[in-house]
Amino acid sequence: MNSTLLEMDTIEYCFEDMNKSCIKEHRTVGMKVAMYFVFGLTVLITIGGNLVVIISISHFKQLHSPNNFLVLSLATIDFLLGLIVLPFSMVRMVETCWYLGSFFCRLHTSFDMLLSFASIFHLCFIAIDRYYAVCEPLHYANKISIRVSCVFIIIGWILPALYTFGILYTKSNDQGLEDVVAILSCEGGCLLVFNKLWALLDSAVFFAPCFAMIGIYAHIFSVARNQARMIQIMENRIFSVDGSKKKTQQNREHKAAKTLGIVMGVFIVCWVPFFIDTMIDAYLNFATPLFVFDGLIWLGYVNSTFNPLIYAFFYPWFREALKLIVTCKIFHRNSSRIKLLSE
Repeated sequence: MNSTLLEMDTIEYCFEDMNKSCIKEHRTVGMKVAMYFVFGLTVLITIGGNLVVIISISHFKQLHSPNNFLVLSLATIDFLLGLIVLPFSMVRMVETCWYLGSFFCRLHTSFDMLLSFASIFHLCFIAIDRYYAVCEPLHYANKISIRVSCVFIIIGWILPALYTFGILYTKSNDQGLEDVVAILSCEGGCLLVFNKLWALLDSAVFFAPCFAMIGIYAHIFSVARNQARMIQIMENRIFSVDGSKKKTQQNREHKAAKTLGIVMGVFIVCWVPFFIDTMIDAYLNFATPLFVFDGLIWLGYVNSTFNPLIYAFFYPWFREALKLIVTCKIFHRNSSRIKLLSE
């Protein structure tokens, strides 16, 4: 009897004065400090790294190209995720409670889904851009212009917004699950469940573009390999300045395709586990433990942290732009005309 009372006394609740409060998982102060440090560092790298990409492409005229504008919009997505989604998710992850009410929970979830799906739409359009740049370089300027990239960006934002807000604010995702939601819901929780139909549709919206991108990049790398072989054959026969310039340009396009292929690959690795779990969980009566579900979400989140790190490792212009930003040289007159790339 005494042990039972002692156990009840040690149970922590998100809201002590509410009858239907969620149970709060107990964590030591040291564990909370460590978690806040790790997640806080992730948030800062996400915001800071993507902000460098945004400033670089926006400021330096040499970087104003259709492909880079798509990268700029993708970096904006990652930046907004770090700014308006991750801080609140960090508190929920560490404290195991949601303290901001049901309305803000749905709003937070909406932006979370919007930015995630906007990322994959942008990656699809970037893959299309790289396809024309590598596979049809003679038609690239006519097919992919600044105007076309702007259309891609608009579509990449509007379609995910319509899909996300349409689902969550009509509550079609949990139709037929009212009893389950009532059982699982409690004060201090921020729950999002998908019925079987929408679990499949949500996964299809993610996986269909993924398979399309994999196919596009497989074709790009095949063509790039054949082009490299042809260039080597031509170099063995004749060498000229124009040929050297052409090779430099093609090498640059191939490297950009490779880098963006890595960005796509990291995106898939980070988000596939979450979408697989979401799809399967609907058929297993939502049996996934909360800590596993939160871990899969954060695995997806860190994709936005990896992207600027990938740019820093593979793109010389990113490193040069970072130096100019850190040293405040971008505030000098005509700094926007500084050449970050060799011709």
